[in-house]
Amino acid sequence: MLRGAGNRCMNCGKGKVFDGFLQPHYACSVCGEEFHHHRADDAPPYFTITIVGHIIVPGLLAVEVLWHPALWIHMSLWVPLTLILSLSLLRPIKGALIGLQWALYMHGFDPDAEDDTPPIPVPSERVT
Repeated sequence: MLRGAGNRCMNCGKGKVFDGFLQPHYACSVCGEEFHHHRADDAPPYFTITIVGHIIVPGLLAVEVLWHPALWIHMSLWVPLTLILSLSLLRPIKGALIGLQWALYMHGFDPDAEDDTPPIPVPSERVT
């Protein structure tokens, strides 16, 4: 999970997991470990919202109770902080979840399992 959170291949620790911000590579460029069959789906945003909410809400409440700042101060402080935390945590959390799936042999990461991807349909020939 730590290798995935650090954008490193879970198998070799050298290749990169992500191609773009959140788009994983098809496979590791160093060892060939495939990443395409991961199923992180909606879990990374849920975990990110939970973590960021547990950081922002107590901070906001503490600042409000202690100093009673104006609303514009709250907006200028908490909105950027929420966005920065959300965007900075989303990628490591997704990488860690892909790493967890790899470690537990979930969703196609099991080398002894049958291929779980559906077969590609062959286009039929049209008879005119």
